[in-house]
Formats: sequence, structure tokens, C-alpha cells
Amino acid sequence: MAKHIDILLLNALPASGKSEARRYLASLSPEECHEHFGIGQTVQLDDYPYVHMMRRTSEELRALGHDPMFFDSGDLPMKDPLDWGTLMELLNEDYHDLMAKNRPAPNCATTWLMERFDACRVKVGTTAFWSGLDGDSRAKLIETLGPEAKKLLDDKVAEVPDTLDGKTVVVEFARGGRDGSEMPLPDPWGYQYSLRMLCPEMLEKSSILYIWVSPEESRRKNDARTDPNDPGSILNHGVPIEVMMNDYGCDDVDHLLKTSDVPNTITVKAHGQTYHLPLGRFDNRVDLTTFIRSNEADWTTEDVAKLKAGMREAFDQIFSQI
Repeated sequence: MAKHIDILLLNALPASGKSEARRYLASLSPEECHEHFGIGQTVQLDDYPYVHMMRRTSEELRALGHDPMFFDSGDLPMKDPLDWGTLMELLNEDYHDLMAKNRPAPNCATTWLMERFDACRVKVGTTAFWSGLDGDSRAKLIETLGPEAKKLLDDKVAEVPDTLDGKTVVVEFARGGRDGSEMPLPDPWGYQYSLRMLCPEMLEKSSILYIWVSPEESRRKNDARTDPNDPGSILNHGVPIEVMMNDYGCDDVDHLLKTSDVPNTITVKAHGQTYHLPLGRFDNRVDLTTFIRSNEADWTTEDVAKLKAGMREAFDQIFSQI
């Protein structure tokens, strides 16, 4: 395939099959990726590790008697919806690090992460918190969150290649709105807002692979995948039902496709420019991806063939606009 995708935004409701599709693409050789899907060897970015650390930070802040900042409890949506923008700013930073081949090596991973949270929150119009904490509270958070912050840092650094030439950056995030919401979704909910928050360098090169399931199927699969012993896992984390209904009860992709200026694209007006992001919709309403959660040695030829055919159809929609 002659065409090449530099950045692939992997979007869907939770548990729709995004991480499984990402794992499938990562399992392919560079030659297979290029021949079948027009992508190079994949470099992976994901906002979920930041969401997990926001929840962990909130838990520890509550234990210390402080405002939990991100989440009032582990079962509730974000306290400040502007943190959807915070997550996008964190992804922007991660992409800039890829471009610059920057591999952060801070003395303290927790401080590094909390300072990033503060800076990105201020950018989107909400408040910093780390800078205002007393020294004892900071020391306690550094101690309790240190191992997880270090893992996030190590995983981030491991994704930074020596060059992005010929590679495809896969960026995974889920967005939505309250169950029963009318369209368009108001800021800062939905993809309309979050796509607008991406930096120009990403918007200029991005296409979207959207994995299509109903909100009801998303909730069913979310329950099925949840492993309470592995809450930070990309594949096994569960989203609380209150969050599923209020943040992911619907999404706005169908609305954005129908109202776009160009077929098979989402129109994004940001940074004084208008971008048309090609979108391919992979129909996973009849489950084609759950088998990817098992060991690769257990994948059957039939299951892989069905997944490949569905993905090819979605990528053909993308390439109709590239």
C-alpha cells in the first residue's frame, strides 16, 4: 500500500476493543503493517495511565485529608471536566517528546508527573495543586506513588524511538457524554472538544480509527474485562458504572461525521485552521476483538482473518480521504 499514516488516533467507548486492536497492530511485522493497513511499525501513546495516576493521586490526597483534586471517590467521574483537556495536553507533550527524541530522566518520577499535571491543568484553565501542597504531604505522595509513577515514566521512555521515519504513532483515548445527551455535546465532553485540544503538529498528520460498539455493549464488555487486582492495566482496567453512564453514556462520532464538511472525515477547527481528519469506522458490534486478550499462540486463523477483514474495511474508508 503506497499511502502511509503518520498518526492514528484510536478512539471508541471504553472496552470497545481499542487496546485489543492496538495489540493486534503491534503484533504485525513492519511489512505486514504497511502492506495491509498503510502504517509503519507502531509507537504507542495512551491517556489511560494518566487517568489511573489521577485516581491514585486522589486516593492518597483523600487519605492525607486534602482536596482529592481529580476524583472525589474511585467510583465517580472527574471533579473538573476540564481535566479531559488536561489529558490531551499530556498527550501533546508525549508526542513532542517523540519528535524531539526526548527521554526524561528526572530525579523523582512522582514530582515529574505531578508538575506535569499542574502545568497541563493550568493550560486548560483549571488549577494547579502540587505547587500548593505542604512539604510533608509532598513527601508522603512521593513515597506512596513512587513505584507507579516510575513505571509510567519507564513505559513512556521505552516508546521513544531513535526516529519516527516510517513509523506510525498510535494514540488511544476514549471520550463521550452523559447517557441521553443531545448533540452536539457541550465542551469539554466528547471528541469535538478533545480533538480541538490536540496540537497542530498532530492534527496535521492524524487519521482516526474508530471502533464502533453501542453504549450497552461497551458497558457489557467493560464488566467482562474488569480485573480488580489489576486496575492500572491497559487491557484489564474497569470503568465504574457511574462514569460509564455520565462520561461514556454516548459519544459524538456519528454526529461529527454527519456534520463534517468532507465525507468520511471529522472537521476540527483549532489553532486558526480547519482540519479534516479522515475516519474509518471498524464495526465491532459483533465482537471481533476479545480473542486478542488471550496469548497470541492461542489466536485462531479464523478469528484473525475476521479481524483483519474488518480492519481493512475501516482503513479503506481512511484512505478514501488521504
